[in-house]
Amino acid sequence: MDPLDVMMEKDHVIPYFLPIFSAEKQIVVGYEVVARLVTPDGVKRLGWFFTDKSIPSEYRNELDDHLQKLALDHYSASNFKGTMYFNYDARQLVKDAGESFLNRIQPYIDNQSITYNQIILGLNEKDVHTYYKEIKHVLTYLQSLGIRIGIDNFGQSSSQMDQIAMVHPNVIRVNVSFLNQDSLPQLYNDVHQSLAMLSRKIGATLLFDGITTFNQLNYAWRNGARYYQGPYLMASSSELIEEDACKERMQKDFQHFITYERRKMQAQHELSNELGSALRTTLKQVKTSDTLDEMILSVAMDLSQYMFRIYICNEEGFQQTSNVEKDEEGKWLLKKEGLNKNWSLETLFS
Repeated sequence: MDPLDVMMEKDHVIPYFLPIFSAEKQIVVGYEVVARLVTPDGVKRLGWFFTDKSIPSEYRNELDDHLQKLALDHYSASNFKGTMYFNYDARQLVKDAGESFLNRIQPYIDNQSITYNQIILGLNEKDVHTYYKEIKHVLTYLQSLGIRIGIDNFGQSSSQMDQIAMVHPNVIRVNVSFLNQDSLPQLYNDVHQSLAMLSRKIGATLLFDGITTFNQLNYAWRNGARYYQGPYLMASSSELIEEDACKERMQKDFQHFITYERRKMQAQHELSNELGSALRTTLKQVKTSDTLDEMILSVAMDLSQYMFRIYICNEEGFQQTSNVEKDEEGKWLLKKEGLNKNWSLETLFS
């Protein structure tokens, strides 16, 4: 659809509200405001309109203002006291230091139909990096009023966690659509665990969005998400929903997650006990005259079903034996190149 056609149909552009759910209480705690165009052929998404930088900023700002006013009117008329998540153009904040947005919400603040701390401004992570120097003081001012700042699409550009920490966002939003790709989700675990630690340190909360499947919700749950969002839980609509509309379903899914983790921990505990018992039995048969290499070779052969490589280090992390490794045919071989390597650094940071 042509951008000019959208502007010609501005009166048919309305806000839809995508629920944001709390992990703690499994209720709706806020809504992201998204644009929809009502046409004779149905309701069409307009996210592309606001992300396409080739569209004149005047068009995007005009439609943004129109959408915000309708959304604010809707919120004001409701009894909902949760948050409103507005996606916003960082370049517009740089241009007018947030004045146009503040002017937009001021009448609602004055008549006490909303408060500053109900509002979250979501900024694209890439734009925050690009305009960091120009925008930081604006964000600090907005936060001093009570407006919260969200960082969207975290990790989709070359993330600089130190710079994000200096912005002090209130919400960091991670999209989980990568789980639909061929890449293994384990590749992302370290990044998101680090992000969870950073969030706690700077007082931000993690919002995982784009959740379309049970597995994506499970991934968000395991990686410290406090807020969830996506059509798996509830699609956007033109009206606000009951705050507990998804509570029963979320509690049921969470119970599946907890049951699975308990079973996994129990299996790990049982395996650890089994391995420890087998190892003690094997060590009783080791001759006192055996060298360390001979000893671990015996251990490897007896416990072949548990391991693919074994070696011994001293208390300072220096490897005291060769590597005993299983080849493709299942035979155990001694490889001396590992002797005297130091693994203390890897132990400290693993």
